[in-house]
Amino acid sequence: MTIVDCAHYLGGRRQHEERMEPEEAAAICRNEPGFVWLGMVEPSEEELTDVQDIFGLHELAVEDAQSFHLRPKLEIYDNTVVFVVLRTARYDDAREEVDFGEISLFLGHGFAISVRQGAASDLHPARLRLEEHPDLLALGPVAVLWAVLDQVVDDYAPVVEGLERDIEEVEATIFKSSAAPTERIYSLRREVTDFYRAVHPLIGPLDGLERGTYPGVDPAARQYFRDVNDHLKLVNEEVVAQRDVLTTILEANMAVISVQQNEIVRKISGWAAIITVPTFIASFYGMNFEHVPELGWAVGYPAVIVLMLVTAVALHWNLKRAGWL
Repeated sequence: MTIVDCAHYLGGRRQHEERMEPEEAAAICRNEPGFVWLGMVEPSEEELTDVQDIFGLHELAVEDAQSFHLRPKLEIYDNTVVFVVLRTARYDDAREEVDFGEISLFLGHGFAISVRQGAASDLHPARLRLEEHPDLLALGPVAVLWAVLDQVVDDYAPVVEGLERDIEEVEATIFKSSAAPTERIYSLRREVTDFYRAVHPLIGPLDGLERGTYPGVDPAARQYFRDVNDHLKLVNEEVVAQRDVLTTILEANMAVISVQQNEIVRKISGWAAIITVPTFIASFYGMNFEHVPELGWAVGYPAVIVLMLVTAVALHWNLKRAGWL
């Protein structure tokens, strides 16, 4: 199996350094105090089915853990197992894009199982941090939920910063009176929207954990969930602001493009006017009329050419002065 770590915790302490097998962990859940934390990364369908059989997980929760979701959620199965889906995010500096992943958590009596999919947050730092707080570990599987939530929300901060830099770059381009690539703005808008879908729906479950709405949440753990909830709401506010800014940027970019198009149209119209008047004069004298007084002048032909040049120069000067050229 793609097991990262599996450990037994009792009295706020890890009982051994070696990784256990799922069968051994399930036996401890049933027969010994404390709880076990089993961590898996991108398991196959067969591997998840084996874990389902070993720990007695609900089939619908296991099915959800095998697919990606657009929204986080917290559900309770059989009044005993809490199933949590979290959307993770990671900013790729090289590609200037946001990669999304998912973490599923199964929390039951005596066990916590975490399943990471895609570009999910690394939970090893969360495990190490939790092991440094025996008082939290002593609370049971709910401590794992706090550690994972805290890690996921902390990992949102670099994503906010990366998106903010990208937005500022696009803003700088527009303020220089240059049109930013519309495709880039739409791409940023889509990333921010996907990020919002990962962040905003998580506020409801965290509010419930903070208030103790869900069963099995020790009152001592509520203050820790409140701290995570505060950080999450701050991220949510920043994401909402970024989405609004991108909407304004898109409108401003379209205005810049419209101004540039109007400039081009004015220039084309100006040159068309310069060409039209001499063309009209030339076409007038190109008609086959017998009685045209100017035809008898010795300087008639040169005078017409001078008239055309003077007209063209005069039009060019006036149009340039008006800002059309």
